[in-house]
Amino acid sequence: MTRNPKRAAIDSEDAKTALDRLLDRVENGEAVIITRDGVPIARLVPYQEPIDVALVDRAINEVDKLRKGIKLRGITVRELIDEGRRM
Repeated sequence: MTRNPKRAAIDSEDAKTALDRLLDRVENGEAVIITRDGVPIARLVPYQEPIDVALVDRAINEVDKLRKGIKLRGITVRELIDEGRRM
């Protein structure tokens, strides 16, 4: 197995017997490339929860609503930006 703090490569035959150790390395943030005859076949990486796109979209929409409703002395943020561009 090639040692690298960020990424390791191991042949698929060796990976079969070293799976527990490989998973420990991945759990610690390292990516492991599995090769067959020196050709990269797969990559083991730490698991990440999928991004909830609907939740992100809702958050963006809420921020947009807030931004559009904010006024400073009766002037909206957009009007302030436009005024600054004219100067």
